[in-house]
Amino acid sequence: MKASLSNKSYSSLITLVMTTLIFLSMTTAVCAETALSPVVDAKARCSALVGWKFSEVQDAATQIITATLVPATAELPEHCHVEGYVAPQVQFIIQLPTQNWNGKLLVLGCGGFCGTLKMTFPAAKYDIEALDLQSPRSALSRGYAVTGSNMGHVSTGRDGKWAYNNLQAKVDFAYRATHVNTLAAKAIVTDFYGKPQRYSYFQGCSTGGRQALVSAQRFPEDFDGIIGGAGPLYYATSGFQLYWSAIANLDKDRKPILRERDVRFLHDAVIKACDKLDGLADGIIEDPRNCKFDPAVLQCKAGASEGCLSEAQITAAKKIYQGPQNSKGQPIHVSGATLGSELNWLGQYIDSDTAPAIFVDWPEDKFRYLTFLDDPGPRWSLKDLDWDKDPARARAIGFLYSGTNPDLRAFKQRGGKLITFHGWEDQQVVPANYIDYYETVTRTMGGPEATQDFYRLFMLPGVAHCRGGPGTDAVDYLSYLENWVERGQAPEALLAKHYDKHQLAFSRPVYPYPDVARYSGKGDVNDAANWVRKPMKLAK
Repeated sequence: MKASLSNKSYSSLITLVMTTLIFLSMTTAVCAETALSPVVDAKARCSALVGWKFSEVQDAATQIITATLVPATAELPEHCHVEGYVAPQVQFIIQLPTQNWNGKLLVLGCGGFCGTLKMTFPAAKYDIEALDLQSPRSALSRGYAVTGSNMGHVSTGRDGKWAYNNLQAKVDFAYRATHVNTLAAKAIVTDFYGKPQRYSYFQGCSTGGRQALVSAQRFPEDFDGIIGGAGPLYYATSGFQLYWSAIANLDKDRKPILRERDVRFLHDAVIKACDKLDGLADGIIEDPRNCKFDPAVLQCKAGASEGCLSEAQITAAKKIYQGPQNSKGQPIHVSGATLGSELNWLGQYIDSDTAPAIFVDWPEDKFRYLTFLDDPGPRWSLKDLDWDKDPARARAIGFLYSGTNPDLRAFKQRGGKLITFHGWEDQQVVPANYIDYYETVTRTMGGPEATQDFYRLFMLPGVAHCRGGPGTDAVDYLSYLENWVERGQAPEALLAKHYDKHQLAFSRPVYPYPDVARYSGKGDVNDAANWVRKPMKLAK
């Protein structure tokens, strides 16, 4: 018996057959396309970045100049090394690990006037936190995509001629370069890996510390977490402090008043007077604000010239501690140098036995080309500086560079976390920069608890500018930031270490400001485990 189909059933059958054929045809085409597509290897992915494919990145028109696959070494994994620029002149590097990318982007800050793309890769044999803060080695080895810029100009890091009557260069250096470098890097990461980063972080010290705070204040969407150290936040007047400290040591004939042996004598006296205030004689002053040492006690008696300081030498030291003032005795900068930082003055404010004081003439370029709205230019010299008028004139453009806005509500609201740190013996950026800022933020954001919910400051006893000094200057800040951002574990203490010739000498905990670490009185004093947290009480 023959089966018969109604017109309706026949129509349904035809529809089903046609749908099946179309599906099979599409599947075959897809399979064929997949079979014919070559496997895109790391070298091809890397070289494919070159060109203008990122020219339409919003607010950051980008050109890639070179992209080179760098083989793995003992220190670094295989990675794609990319160099390019964001219009008109922000040059950058981004390094992309080809294997085991951790899904994160790290943007690095720079130092001084920046102006270079050079990134160093020290082949250190010791702990990761002891590496140079500006080196991407540790982060790249941990799977990070790492980037950094020249901040919009080419220079040696100490010359400022690039800024002469160049408002675009000033804007880039002040705040734009870090932002557009980040936008470009995020676009490149997404293209190279086929997906965006899960987390983006920033880390820098010195100028990088200023970049850190400026980013949190002006571009709160750029980073999930930020690390900033020793930044000249009060940028407009920082040059005044450095030059004041240098010329405080010059007599009317511009000859040095304090020499290296005098500075060492002064430092020994400060340590002897204040070292034990924290209950331990270790050559490190816990908080110099509690040190009430007066250099006048070292003044030579009549007829004496050894083992003492002259009246002129004492006056010079007091001026350096005091910080710059105008003719009315009013402060120009947030503060002067701290007690205990004397050895760091050598080669900076004061000639050492082997090197001249760099701040006798280094600030000249800063005043000629960056400090004022109308650049005085190359014919201006430091002898033209007016301590009464020029600090006020500097404010006309100082707002561009400043990192002092305490309103961090936008950064906090989007979940951002901020860690800043500063060495108590810093001679290039006085520690009061971050303390004054942090205390202003605390008042603005609703008190200590509301502030420490997203922002913590760590003051490092015995540490100089970013690194160095007798204190514990080696900290793995990035791991603490990761734990805070990704796991909600706020840093209640940092493990800080001091290395001597690449060997661990001692460790200490560092607690969020204003708390301090004190030796418990039991166990090895060189082991951080034997130190406890105490609230800092300032002497009246």
